[in-house]
Amino acid sequence: MRFDLLVFIGRFQPVHNGHLAVIRRALQEGRHVLVLAGSANRPRNVRDPFTADEREQMINACLAADEAARVTIAPLEDAMYNDPVWIRNVHRAVFRCLEAVYPDRDEAQLRIGLAGHSKDRTSYYLKLFPTWGAISVANHEGLSATQLRDAYFREPFEAGEVAADVLAQFRTRIPAPAAEWLQRFARTPAYAELKAEQAFIEMYREQFAGMKYAPTFNTADAVVVQSGHILLVRRGARPGKGQLALPGGFIRENEPALEAALRELREETRLKVPEPVLRGSLTAKEFFDDPHRSTRGRTFTSAFRFDLRADVELPKVKGSDDAADAFWLPLARLRPEDMFEDHYFIIQKLVGL
Repeated sequence: MRFDLLVFIGRFQPVHNGHLAVIRRALQEGRHVLVLAGSANRPRNVRDPFTADEREQMINACLAADEAARVTIAPLEDAMYNDPVWIRNVHRAVFRCLEAVYPDRDEAQLRIGLAGHSKDRTSYYLKLFPTWGAISVANHEGLSATQLRDAYFREPFEAGEVAADVLAQFRTRIPAPAAEWLQRFARTPAYAELKAEQAFIEMYREQFAGMKYAPTFNTADAVVVQSGHILLVRRGARPGKGQLALPGGFIRENEPALEAALRELREETRLKVPEPVLRGSLTAKEFFDDPHRSTRGRTFTSAFRFDLRADVELPKVKGSDDAADAFWLPLARLRPEDMFEDHYFIIQKLVGL
């Protein structure tokens, strides 16, 4: 075999025949395969509906016993806007796998490689991991997880009344054990919530149907920090209802981004700090433009960091407008799985977590 360890990085939302083809090809070329389930520890949304544990269940269900013995599945956290942190996360997962599979071998003596769906993606990863080799597997029958997710949340899988042609296509593109897992998941409250979210997003996007160019949106967010705490709101509406978020919202016509951030901050938190003090506390500004940062469509945001002077008491806040609640959270208790969209990574970038 060409490799001692082959690493396959993907989101597997959901697992389909193309993913299984890569894993099986990797098993032909490598003694052991490490499958990294990306976007781990993120809140559920229609783009990332399944947890890392759930995706591990799907993948394991599709593997024969002899295959599963040579495959390790591990979660991989995102690090949006920070490639070095993401590369570190991958290396850590690889090191842990090597210690378990080859406890008596030095890493420098082992042949490590990347397995991927397409040459382009594998080539990109090779630039990040230049000491590794690679195998490339052609896209299997042009499969797209996005199309599968859309059908899964559009059709009445929870009622078992899916149109025969849709169900047939679904079953021919997803391994039978994964399809059975998805049918069981369709009877859970999590599926019902995701289905409602999908319906909201489709209705939202219908407003712009027929436009020559897809619309882009501009928002502004406030990152307010004091004494090791950050000011957050709990979203009161879709998308992301119930998730934690930075105070912020859409920029009005003829409104500068900073003014929008200050306005949304007042409206959503009723923060008891005079505006001149807030303006004097501004310490940083960053622009965030990941194409997938919002399920509503292409959305850019400007985030502003305000460092309030340390005091014996945190300023009073109260949830208002679109926010169901507003509160101060210790930065040490911040978790990516609780945060709306990319707000955890915005905080990570601006605060330096």
